[in-house]
Amino acid sequence: MIALTACGSNNKKEATEKKDDRLQVVTTNSILENMVEEVGKDKVSIHSIVPRGKDPHEHEPLPEDISKATNADVIFFNGLNLETGGDGWFIKLMETSKKKEGKDYFVVSEGVEPMYLTGEGQESQQDPHAWLSLANGMIYVENIAKVLGEKDPENKDFYDQNAKEYVAKLDKLHQESIDKFNDVPEKKKLLVTSEGAFKYFSKAYGLEAAYIWEINTHDQGTPEQMKRIISRIKETDISSLFVEQSVDPRSMESVSRETKLPIYETIFTDSLAKKGETGDTYLSMMEWNLDKIHEGLMK
Repeated sequence: MIALTACGSNNKKEATEKKDDRLQVVTTNSILENMVEEVGKDKVSIHSIVPRGKDPHEHEPLPEDISKATNADVIFFNGLNLETGGDGWFIKLMETSKKKEGKDYFVVSEGVEPMYLTGEGQESQQDPHAWLSLANGMIYVENIAKVLGEKDPENKDFYDQNAKEYVAKLDKLHQESIDKFNDVPEKKKLLVTSEGAFKYFSKAYGLEAAYIWEINTHDQGTPEQMKRIISRIKETDISSLFVEQSVDPRSMESVSRETKLPIYETIFTDSLAKKGETGDTYLSMMEWNLDKIHEGLMK
C-alpha cells in the first residue's frame, strides 16, 4: 500500500509539472485575447493582463501579470497610446520582464491609419480606439496571425487559415453595417457617448462622434464639457444617447435629464463582457454595438 501511494503521488507530481508546450501568449486586454483565441485556438495559451470590464488606459499590473509576461513567448499590445499613455504601465512592465519590442512584444495596430485627439494640447496624441472599426479589427487579426506564424512556424498554415476564416466573418458584418447605416437621416447621424471612443467607429459607418469628455482621465464630466455636449445635441434631431459599460454613467444621466433624451443602451468600448454574457467575443461585441446604435439613432 505504501508503494502504491508513493507511486500515485509521483504520477500526480509529474502531471502537475508537465510543461505546457503550447505557445505562451500574453495580451494587454480581453479584446486582443479573443482575437488571439480565434487565430491560435488550441495551439496557444493566453493570459490577458487587464481583466474583463476594467479600463486599460490606466492599469496596475499584478505579480501574476509580471510572471506571465516574463515567461511569455509573445506579447501583444494595442498601441496608439492606449497602454503607453498616462503612467506608461505597459512599458514599465516590459522593462521589468526584460522584453524587447519587435522581438518579444508586438503592436497589433500596425498599418492602421491613426486618428488623433482634438483637445487643446492633445492634437499630437493618437486616439487608441481603432478596434471599434471592424476594418481595423481585421488588420489586428492579420498582424496577430503573422506574428504567431513567425513564432511557431510549424503551425503557420493553421494560424493563417484560422485568420482567413475569422476575417471573412468580420468583413461580412462590416459590409452589412456600412449598408445598414446608410438609412440613418442626416440630422440623426450624431453618436453621443460619454468618452470620445467612437471616432473610428463613426468614420467607418458614416456618423459624427460627439462626447462629454474625449478620453478617460480624472477630468471627466466638467461643467464646461457638459455645456458643450448639451449645446451640440440641441443642434440635431437625435432621439437617443448611449453610455459605455466601462464608465460611470452619472454624467450621461445628467445629459439625459437636461436634454430630455433617453439613454438608449449600454455599449462596449475597452473590454468584452464576462464570459457567457452577450458581448463576450469581439464579433458579438461589435454586433451588439452596431445593432443597438443603429436602433437608437433610428428612433
